[in-house]
Amino acid sequence: MKWDEFFVTGEPLIYGAMVSIALVSLAILVGLTYFKKWGYLWREWLTTVDHKKIGVMYIISALLMLFRGGAEALLMRAQTSMPDMKILDAQHYNEIFTTHGLIMILFMAMPFIFGLMNVIIPLQIGARDVAFPRLNAISFWLFFAGAMLLNLAFVIGGSPDAGWTAYFPLASNEFSPGVGMNYYSLALQISGIGTLLTGVNFIVTILKMRAPGMTLMKMPMFTWSILITCVIIIFAFPVLTIALLLMMFDRLFGSQFFTMANGGMDMLWANLFWVWGHPEVYIVILPAFGIYSEIISAFSKKNLYGYTSMVISMAVISALSFLVWAHHFYTMGQGAMVNGFFSITTMAIAVPTGVKIFNWLFTMRKGRITFTTPMLYSLAFIPVFTIGGVTGVMLAMASADYQYHNTMFLVAHFHYTLIPGAVFAVLAGFHYWFPKVFGFRLNERLGKAAFWFIAISFNVTFFPMFFLGLKGMTRRMYTYSAETGFGPLSMISMVGAIGLTIGFILLVYNIYWSTRYQPRDKTGDPWDARSLEWSTQSPVPVYNFAVTPKVTKRDAYWFAKQDKVPLSDEKITKIHMPSNSGKPFILGVVFFFFGFFLVFSWWTPAIISGIALIIVLATMSFDRDNGYYIPVEEIVQTENKLRGDTV
Repeated sequence: MKWDEFFVTGEPLIYGAMVSIALVSLAILVGLTYFKKWGYLWREWLTTVDHKKIGVMYIISALLMLFRGGAEALLMRAQTSMPDMKILDAQHYNEIFTTHGLIMILFMAMPFIFGLMNVIIPLQIGARDVAFPRLNAISFWLFFAGAMLLNLAFVIGGSPDAGWTAYFPLASNEFSPGVGMNYYSLALQISGIGTLLTGVNFIVTILKMRAPGMTLMKMPMFTWSILITCVIIIFAFPVLTIALLLMMFDRLFGSQFFTMANGGMDMLWANLFWVWGHPEVYIVILPAFGIYSEIISAFSKKNLYGYTSMVISMAVISALSFLVWAHHFYTMGQGAMVNGFFSITTMAIAVPTGVKIFNWLFTMRKGRITFTTPMLYSLAFIPVFTIGGVTGVMLAMASADYQYHNTMFLVAHFHYTLIPGAVFAVLAGFHYWFPKVFGFRLNERLGKAAFWFIAISFNVTFFPMFFLGLKGMTRRMYTYSAETGFGPLSMISMVGAIGLTIGFILLVYNIYWSTRYQPRDKTGDPWDARSLEWSTQSPVPVYNFAVTPKVTKRDAYWFAKQDKVPLSDEKITKIHMPSNSGKPFILGVVFFFFGFFLVFSWWTPAIISGIALIIVLATMSFDRDNGYYIPVEEIVQTENKLRGDTV
């Protein structure tokens, strides 16, 4: 392979990205060396098994990916803002279109949710940590290795370009001869293994590590949403992993699983992808429902209306999510019977979703609502997501879908579902739980300014796409002529995208400003909230709770505050905690190089890194972590420092 084939060349944007990556990497290295932080980085972060720090790393990664995906969205909007634009050529547009979808769903929305659940779930159930702390670290580093591998494709080898769904035969060697789709198959496999491990870990954590007295029907709704989400993960992600493995064999070893000849079935890929892909939508939306439930209840000063029906509706949604995948290809000749079945199941999923909407509205009825930044995102979600739901029912009608399919109408629906159903939620949760992690709230004035930019600009960006789709503008169209009439609405969409950019810049500035100037919280409960995570100090100490709380009813912390009684009358004793380990990080590094060498079919280094992978796994399997104890004196000193002697 020649160097000009190894490095992506030919466009100023690519060169700019290369220079930016080099400069940022150099600045990080120089900064760590100058401030002598290499030891701190290794001890406190790269080797940590603390669920809170792992959650923070997930969130930082997600924010970085949000801006990577956002930059790609801006480029796509700019390219289609006016007729016959020349900002991107067809190939570059296809690459950006593909990686935008992958980045925003798999490497932004999911890790943001995983970050919040890592930080909050053990606290909500009164646990010291997750069930398998080292497995949790492995999950993060596998996700991170996959994310870095996919991002590397932008400057080395070339990005995947067959769309984020990677339909065959477009994703085959014949039509995608470069290494871009190799990156796709390997990066998603590596990160997907980490996701599957997270699902298993949190199911065990929630089922086995709840505080005394916390039955399943006394759990907070966010915990319920994560439990059901993890069940979906362990059923859905193996399907994706096997599909990607078959793709890898087709591309690297010449097998014929998805080819158009020699017995291959291109529709097999489409079915496998969407058997995973539609449950994946609910993997990111169900936790959002849990976040909104926590926030709406907290800022309405009321218990959540219809708790049992909320749990049942989430369970029904999770079951139906596996019975709707074929609505993604109504127009591909399945026949009226199959289309009719999937049309009914798709419409049926709107019923339990509607139940949740009404439960949130009834929770707010006669409540003493406080319009904080998290609450504003939660309130905006309801009407915006409803538009996404109504248009989803329109798309669910198989006969009508022949008009909507593959148009910008579908793009608008998809974003009206996922942005309020995931992005608004993670931003709401980010503002809501930020003081629990860092000990101070984000500035409310800046937070609300960012909210209004994001909420209004979102509608300006995507609502015109409904009309563009009805006028016949197809998705993935990278240019068009003035005669089509798509120009004015496309320009409005571009204006909205600029507004969204301003909103997210304000969010970043808010983090910077608040870090420097916001007063620190000593109460541990700045929102006067309801669930157990607010009963401990902010920021949360490594052991989470000095004394394990006891739960007698739902919203136990809220009633303990009202009745002015402690959550536990036990005395402080020494606390056992797991030790840090560098092996999960090393495993992630080895996985990264193993995937990278396979991308380019460099078999000798791939075999060597594969052997190294087996050695690291074998070494880890013989590890025996005895952990360490935190003495009572240290616990008391920490409690006094964070909140005063209140134990």
